[in-house]
Amino acid sequence: ARRGDGEPVPDGGTGRRALGLRSPSAAFAFDAPFDRTGTGSSKWARAAAPGVIPMGLADMDLPGPPAVAEALERRARHRAYGYTVCDPAGRALVADWYRARHGAAVDPDWVLLLPCGPRTALRLLLDTLRPQAPVLSPTPEWGGFAQLCRAAGIDHRELPLPVGPDGYRLPDAPLPRPTAAVLLSNPHNPSGRVWPAAELRALAERAAEADALLVSDEVHGDLTHPGHTHPVAVTTVGPALRHRVVTLNSVGKTFNCSGIPSGFALVPDPALRARFTDTLAGYGLWEGGLLEQTVQHAALREGGPWLDALLAHLAAARTRLTERFGPAVRSTPQASYLLWLDSAALGLPPATARAALLERCGLEASAGADFGPGGTGALRLNYALPGPVLDTVLSRLDRL
Repeated sequence: ARRGDGEPVPDGGTGRRALGLRSPSAAFAFDAPFDRTGTGSSKWARAAAPGVIPMGLADMDLPGPPAVAEALERRARHRAYGYTVCDPAGRALVADWYRARHGAAVDPDWVLLLPCGPRTALRLLLDTLRPQAPVLSPTPEWGGFAQLCRAAGIDHRELPLPVGPDGYRLPDAPLPRPTAAVLLSNPHNPSGRVWPAAELRALAERAAEADALLVSDEVHGDLTHPGHTHPVAVTTVGPALRHRVVTLNSVGKTFNCSGIPSGFALVPDPALRARFTDTLAGYGLWEGGLLEQTVQHAALREGGPWLDALLAHLAAARTRLTERFGPAVRSTPQASYLLWLDSAALGLPPATARAALLERCGLEASAGADFGPGGTGALRLNYALPGPVLDTVLSRLDRL
C-alpha cells in the first residue's frame, strides 16, 4: 500500500492476506494497494509526515465503482461540455433506488436533483427557510451543521444525545419553543449508529409540536451494514408529518465520488419544494448538471454489486477494529466506516488525544471536540481502507 504522496506504508502482515484467504471483495480490489498519488487528495493532505496514515476525513481509500469510471470516460469522449438540462428520468431512478435498497416508497415528484453536494444543499435550504428561531442539532454531531448555521448568522443550539446500553439514542423530550429546524445525521455521524425508526418518528413528532422542520442528512444511509435497516426519514414518519421533513442525500459517500459534487433532496411539501427551487435558481443553480447526472445515473443503475461487496468489506473491517478496541468503542457502528472511540479508555490524554495518537502510532484521526461538546475526549477513525493498510493500522495500535 502507498500513502497519498507515494510514500510506501508497511504491511503489518497480520490479517487475511497473511493467511492466504481470498476476500469476497477481491473482484473490486478492496484488498489491493490503492495509490492516490497525484490526485490532490484532501484526506492525504492531512498526513503530517511521511508514513502517517490519515484516518480523520470521511473519504474512502478504496477504488470506486467501475461503472462510474466507464460512464465518465464515455461522456468525456463526446466533446460537448456546455450547459445541460435536467433529465427528468433521474427522479424515477432515485425513487427506484430507494424502493430497491431500502423498501421506501418515494414519490418521484418529491425528488430534486441537485448540482451540488449535500453540504451546499443544506446551506441553500437554510437560506430558503430564513429561520428566525433557533436551529437545533444533537451533540455529538457532524460539525458542519454548527458551521453552516454560524456562516448564515443563524442561532444554533445543541441537544445532548442520551446514551443507552446500545449506544446513543435520539432525544425524546419536548423541544424548546420556538425552534425553526432540527438537523440530524441519519445514520449518526460520528458513531455510525442507525437510528431506530420509532426514535426517528418520535423526534419528528417533537419537531412538529415545536413547529419545526426535521432535516435528515442521509449521506451515510446507503452504507448501512448487513443486518441493519436504514429508516428513510420522509417515509418513516408517515403521511401526516411528511410535509415537515426533508431528506438530503448523495451518491458521493456511498460510491466514493464526493469530488464530483452532486446530491438529491426529498421534499414532500410542494410549496417548500418550489421555494427551494427558486433559491437554487437565485444562486445560478438548476437541477441536473453534466458530470453530476453522469455519475448519479451510473451509480444508481449499475453500482449495486460494487456496493454489496463494499459493505461486506466494511463490516469485516469494523469487526476487526471493534474487537481490537473493545470497551473504548463508544457506540458500535451499524453503518458507514466511522469508529467513535473513548480516548481515555485507549490510554490517551483526552485533551490531546489526536496529537498523542499521531505521535505514538502515526495514525491521524478527527478530534472529538470537532463534533460539539458531546464529543469531548473522543476520537473518530475512518476504517474504509484496503486490507493491507488495515493490517498496518492494527499493527501500529500495539504501540498504544
